[in-house]
Amino acid sequence: MTEKAEIMDGAAMNRAITRICYEIIERNRGAENLCVIGVLRRGAVLARRMAEKIGQIEGIMPPVGDLDIALYRDDRDTSDTDKSQISFSVEGRKVILVDDVLYTGRSARAAIDAIMDRGRPVNIQLAVLIDRGHRELPLRSDYTGKNLPTSSSEVVKVMVEDYDGVNRVAIFTTEEKEGEAQ
Repeated sequence: MTEKAEIMDGAAMNRAITRICYEIIERNRGAENLCVIGVLRRGAVLARRMAEKIGQIEGIMPPVGDLDIALYRDDRDTSDTDKSQISFSVEGRKVILVDDVLYTGRSARAAIDAIMDRGRPVNIQLAVLIDRGHRELPLRSDYTGKNLPTSSSEVVKVMVEDYDGVNRVAIFTTEEKEGEAQ
């Protein structure tokens, strides 16, 4: 893969997260009854950052959890272990579901199924840092850091300090072999 362009640096990521948090607070009229659940791995990191920011703004830090969707995927091999870490009930709560990139919608669908298996929330609102289009399912995000139209031969990578040593978003191109689409 070859890096085509940097889409966001660390400061731009922080601004997008802050804006999303203000939108969440405004739409939900505060932080009461909210919980924030991030899709493992990078969505979980973003979820923790959002919960902390909401706590700074509102003085009420919503509970935050990590969601493993591997058991719910229909397009990949699944693992036998659930690595989710959610220490609270979603029953009767407003769930803010956080993922790094919204692409086909399959991860979001799997995450919704995983949350619904844990109880019945008041609602589930989807927050993503990047929406790159190419939906295969009729899903959209409620909160979006950046809409980024891409081609199917491009890869959007959200990098977080926790795993990558840097906070940034970049777009990469994949070299396709002659006559072969990816």
